[in-house]
Amino acid sequence: MMKFRFRRPGNDPQREKLKLELFAFNKTVEHGFPNQPSSLAYDPKLRLMAIATKSGSLKIYGVPGVEFTGLHKETGTVTQMHFLHGQGRLLSLLDDNTIHLWEINQKNCYCFLEEVRTFRLPGRPGFDGANAPPSITRITVIMLKSCSKLACLGTEGGGVYFLELPSMQLLDDRTLLQDEVLQGVPDDYRCGKALGPVESLQEDPADPDKILIGYSRGLVLLWVQSTRQVENLFLSNQLESLSWERSSKTFVSSHSDGSYMVWPVNNARSKSQPITSSIPYGPFPCKAINKIIWRTSEMGSPFIIFSGGMPRASYGDRHCITIMQGKAQVTLDFTSRVIDFFTVQNMDPEQVYDNPRALLVLVEEELVAVDLQTPGWPTITPPYLASLHSSAITCSYHISNIPAKLWERIISAGKQQNPLHSTVEWPINGGKNLAPEPVHKGLLLTGHEDGTVRFWDASGVSLKPLYKLATANIFQTDADHTENFPQCGEEEWPPFRKVGCFDPYSDDPRLGIQKISLCKYSSRLVVAGTAGQVIVMEFNDEKSERKMNLSTVDLLQDREGFTWKGHDRLSPKAGLMGFAAGFQPSFLVQCVPPATVTAVALHTEWQLVAFGTSHGFGIFDYHRQQPVLARCTLHPNDSLAMEGPLSRVKSLKKSLRQSFRRIRKSRVSGKKRPSSCSPTSKVREANAKLAEQDGPCEVEVTPVQRRIEPRSADDSLSGVVRCLYFADTFLRDATHHGPTLWAGTNAGSVYAYALEVPSREKWTERSTEAVLGKEIQLMHRAPVVSIAVLDGRGNPLPEPLEVSRDLAKAPEMQGSHSVLIISEEQFKVFTLPRVSAKTKFKLTAHEGSRVRKLGLMNFPSITSDDYSENCLVCLTNLGDIHIFTVPGLRPQMRYDCIRKEDISGIASCVFTRTGQGFYLISPSEFERFSLSTRNITEPRCVVAWESARDPLSPGSNLCNNLQGSPKVNRANGTHKIQNKGECNSLGATDGVMEDFPLALSQTPLDSPISSTDITLDASGDMTVEDVKDYLPEC
Repeated sequence: MMKFRFRRPGNDPQREKLKLELFAFNKTVEHGFPNQPSSLAYDPKLRLMAIATKSGSLKIYGVPGVEFTGLHKETGTVTQMHFLHGQGRLLSLLDDNTIHLWEINQKNCYCFLEEVRTFRLPGRPGFDGANAPPSITRITVIMLKSCSKLACLGTEGGGVYFLELPSMQLLDDRTLLQDEVLQGVPDDYRCGKALGPVESLQEDPADPDKILIGYSRGLVLLWVQSTRQVENLFLSNQLESLSWERSSKTFVSSHSDGSYMVWPVNNARSKSQPITSSIPYGPFPCKAINKIIWRTSEMGSPFIIFSGGMPRASYGDRHCITIMQGKAQVTLDFTSRVIDFFTVQNMDPEQVYDNPRALLVLVEEELVAVDLQTPGWPTITPPYLASLHSSAITCSYHISNIPAKLWERIISAGKQQNPLHSTVEWPINGGKNLAPEPVHKGLLLTGHEDGTVRFWDASGVSLKPLYKLATANIFQTDADHTENFPQCGEEEWPPFRKVGCFDPYSDDPRLGIQKISLCKYSSRLVVAGTAGQVIVMEFNDEKSERKMNLSTVDLLQDREGFTWKGHDRLSPKAGLMGFAAGFQPSFLVQCVPPATVTAVALHTEWQLVAFGTSHGFGIFDYHRQQPVLARCTLHPNDSLAMEGPLSRVKSLKKSLRQSFRRIRKSRVSGKKRPSSCSPTSKVREANAKLAEQDGPCEVEVTPVQRRIEPRSADDSLSGVVRCLYFADTFLRDATHHGPTLWAGTNAGSVYAYALEVPSREKWTERSTEAVLGKEIQLMHRAPVVSIAVLDGRGNPLPEPLEVSRDLAKAPEMQGSHSVLIISEEQFKVFTLPRVSAKTKFKLTAHEGSRVRKLGLMNFPSITSDDYSENCLVCLTNLGDIHIFTVPGLRPQMRYDCIRKEDISGIASCVFTRTGQGFYLISPSEFERFSLSTRNITEPRCVVAWESARDPLSPGSNLCNNLQGSPKVNRANGTHKIQNKGECNSLGATDGVMEDFPLALSQTPLDSPISSTDITLDASGDMTVEDVKDYLPEC
């Protein structure tokens, strides 16, 4: 074939302008639960809550949709946080002993969070820098005065310092050192020569001039600031925390031996004795009560809430918080360590009682809220901060534009799953959400290691849980998955109650969900797992009992010489099984061997489901409940494919031997003279020509391509099926179109099957049949990661049932169709039905990167409602995102999205059809990003603080935010900030673009404006396709 090289002109200004109207990269919001939380704070006046982490990030939450994110300049653990009540300001203490002041400021009608000042406590007077003990001024506790103009800092050396706010100026004249305290303390109150670190500081609720100071060795004193005198003294055991009663007549202290004491406060300096002293879980040795709070209630006895205090021998490993009110007592049992907790209560100083409404507990892996006003103290479902990793996430799936009817049915089924949860309003409701209501509903589905699929409302800023689907109850396992958490019995002591949903332990790793496919129009769902199970489900609004139908599909097709060494299949339960309202299984397909399912496709209009493993792929007709096709893709040397992901028979010696063989083979291959007719020789000849061209480059020459060695055909796991795709297209000839299935493998093979699907009238008479139509082998043998068919206009085919329900335009069936085959190294468009190469783009040859995730997205213009473009979006192993036109494959934009070292983040990325995406930045957090100028989901909110104040930051109005996005500070550190001057637009000099002469006459398939965007270069074709046609033309 004759090939031509074209000179590349400059970029088209008109096209560049259009790109700015279509594409814009923004990281918008983080969904889920902060990874490794370390501190908690609450502003009762603004009704805001803050959570900080060990990585130095902090997040502020209000009413759903109100979120702020900040990141300390210094990486470190945030040990404490305190709001300046009603001011929209926050103090944070890092483990490097620095205090940081944050402020919520406003710009462009929206609020954002920024760090404005920093303070470090100087060394103790009388010590020089060399001789001062390193920990003597280390801050152990911070207390903000009720006026929020003064912060009291307790230290390890026993001193108390006073910091003026918001100026962050230290008031040296008010400093209270331990020496001064010891002078005013009688000898019988002294705990040795030192009092120990300051453990707690509490302001007197009735008199702000008085401060309760507690030292770790047990001394508690009531200090009067104005007179600098000790008014009361209290001596107890080793102290952990203090808490005032609202009237300030008494306070409660908790101790390291698991006890708490209630103390009276009077003006006499006589030795005070506690009113009550109790070890709630004694008499045996107990662990320390780390924190205790006292809240009065007009409904009866006061609330005493504390963490810890469990019997050391029996329950020392439990993470608990106890709620006591009179004779009522419950021990909340969590699955991870308690970080901190607070109560939401009445803050009106004119009121007599606290009347706590809710208890919020931050543990390491989730946030739990308890309703204290409803009998039984049920839990409240948070509208955000969802524990995504309640079981480890194994896969993700997003679906846009959910029909309203299905959306309501899912919400209804989810509510029925949690009948015991409280229905009270979420107590953290500060700020105002200004973001418009989402026009379309979006679902994010996550598959988990324990066999569950969780449905999340991904329409807005808050990722809200809607519904949980369990598949473990279908199979016979060691645990009974139909039970909820066991509740405490009447005679059990302590009265444990399991709370929270975090459960990291899976009873059987074979239950893990690997692939999900949902048809939003027929409410049909397919989930596939680690042990080769493919479950077809349908939605039912009522409870039902049914028997599980099972069909086994042998993908080896009795091939000899292969023995499965991996895990066994899961055994389904026999007989009738009860299922709650929601998605209920209607059929189970078991692949043999029971290897992990690597690909799934669902076509509800034809009532077919396709599935693939490392051994082959199959098609199942779930209407007639019979298999249609089973195709083995194993190579004779695919020994590893028979071991499975859970097998331990892999030999390190064998792996090393195979690696050295490949290295030796690559070295020797250059010395041998290959056959001139072999495909491999053509690749080497092309590489040799490229080497000869390496010389002084002119200004307008094509970028030098990297040498890409073809992969060996006998590589292990070459038979893994990477993608499956149903399409109604032309496979037999150019005049008759029909159902087809396309399958791509790890070895660069593509199989296209023509499907004979009977009409609805003949469904009961005829069975669906599959006939092999085409077989394509990519010469470079790179894994095929995605396949898509484009209609006569170059648009992707609509989803099943979209056209029949008048929800999408019918595809163009007059012009010739084309198929887009995407491997890890290149994209290529073939014409149909001849399967002749039309256009290609070599990503690896130019960028040195490989494709990891693909998506076909629609990008509407921000300036016109009538114009949009369909584009191919690709995420590479280097973490960057590339955008290409289809079917022309012209590169448009490139963005740095994920750090290349973040392998799990790249592997977890999922694209939406509307120009957005998600990826995991930690096991419990999704980062959301947008590539579209029109479709952006980000916090747009305001907070109205109580009194007027001037921003402390001199640069608060210099926020570099070109898009007007309120999200300024990044908390994950994965995004490389790109300046406005950096060119992200890919024009004529980027990429290796190849078109065959056939494509030159088909420019109308692309946007007319983009026709001059890049000239075509058809030189250096290094890929050879051997296409086998198995279907005769009609």
